[in-house]
Amino acid sequence: MLDQQTLDRLWNFDDPALSEARFREALAGPGYDADERAELTTQLGRAIGLQGRFEEADALLDAVDGDEPTVAVRVLLERGRVLNTSGHPEMAVPLFEQAAELADHLGEEFLAVDALHMLALADSAHAVTWTRSALEYASTVHDERTKRWIVSLHNNLGWTLHDAGRCTEAMVEFQLAEQWAGRIGTPRQQELAREAIKAC
Repeated sequence: MLDQQTLDRLWNFDDPALSEARFREALAGPGYDADERAELTTQLGRAIGLQGRFEEADALLDAVDGDEPTVAVRVLLERGRVLNTSGHPEMAVPLFEQAAELADHLGEEFLAVDALHMLALADSAHAVTWTRSALEYASTVHDERTKRWIVSLHNNLGWTLHDAGRCTEAMVEFQLAEQWAGRIGTPRQQELAREAIKAC
């Protein structure tokens, strides 16, 4: 299976069209086995969905062989993301719940946190609860790439609280995001944390 760093190198979330091209190029190459190609295809579907081509993304995900359990988690995640982005968050929630449960069962910690983070976005009425669950989960892992979720989760929770008018609590979350960003975050995460504190 692919490690997350391999996918990170292909992704540019600010440019999903570029990401699509990179995943197509990777899939055209000889360097991946069938399960890895299936994983790459789920990410191609995600890149297409981010460009608003929802039917195309769905069709691509339909064609993925999800027999391998980690691939099955990624299919659930990306189907959920397509539904959420296309304006159907209530339909995405059970897919994210399944993805979180299966990923946890498999020990796929990065994907489990990702699924919990998506639940917070799709199930906005329970966003604080889902984000705190994701934070609790991420705080127990040892993989540095997975632990980096802590920065994003504190930032997301800060904005959820800020939007609810709970600015004092939001500032605490933004400050935690800045602290974690300084320890394990990317330069972009550090910049976003500083901007959030300034905005709050």
